[in-house]
Amino acid sequence: MTPEALSPSDLSYDAALAALEWLCELGADEAQGDLAMDCYALPDRLAKPDLPAPVPAGAAATAGMLAASQATALPQRQAPPKVDQVGLARQAAGQARTLADLHEALDGFETCDLRKGARCTVRAEGPEAARVMIIGDAPDREEDRAGRPFIGRSGHMLDRMFAAIGLRRDTPDRAAALFLAPVLPWRPPGQREPEASEIAMMRPFLARMVELVDPDVVVLMGNAACSAGLARRGITRLRGEWSEAFGKPAIAMFSPVQLLRSAEAKRDTWADLLALRAKLDSLG
Repeated sequence: MTPEALSPSDLSYDAALAALEWLCELGADEAQGDLAMDCYALPDRLAKPDLPAPVPAGAAATAGMLAASQATALPQRQAPPKVDQVGLARQAAGQARTLADLHEALDGFETCDLRKGARCTVRAEGPEAARVMIIGDAPDREEDRAGRPFIGRSGHMLDRMFAAIGLRRDTPDRAAALFLAPVLPWRPPGQREPEASEIAMMRPFLARMVELVDPDVVVLMGNAACSAGLARRGITRLRGEWSEAFGKPAIAMFSPVQLLRSAEAKRDTWADLLALRAKLDSLG
């Protein structure tokens, strides 16, 4: 069949795709020219191509070949300049004078690639003055859709946990108020664990948030929060220990998600909640 018998306009998309797949299976996977060629109409013998004259031996010929190769070599691609992402985040966060300013700085922070795949920026929420600030894991699917931290089943679990010691998120009373913040404002793709570089990039925003809220105690819920606040991981080992994060007394706890998966973790968390209540009472 000659090329004129099958013109591109005669083929549908599916037929053209099937023909291409058939050719690839036969091994015809490289284009040899811009136009189709009828191989059956070719002469039995092709004229031999004119070959270049043999290169004379010697140092002069070698030098000429080297010069020619250097002249035709492609220019090397230069690596893009490295961006100090942590420095940019520190500068943006440091200019915020209020929580509203900080949220606006997050909205304008284009350096973090996570925001490209997220539906919403999950903002921290709570009164501007709260005795307890909770830093949780990166947003999950529900939080990414709603733009709010600690919602759904895990949020309901968190509300019940802290209500048992007289704390809640929906009160203007500083003595009983909770301020809730995710360790990252954007959901990692596939709900994977946040990378250390991502936590380090967004840490200046968390640090500035702690300064503005000025809580008496910081609660680190989960491994990602411990990485940001303590530069350590291993929530099973760290939970229940008092330390310092962002210049404030801090205690690590299991996240509500882990409590929903493990009934045994609830007993340890209740002990941690009682320790938190005792700490707040001791601070007055």
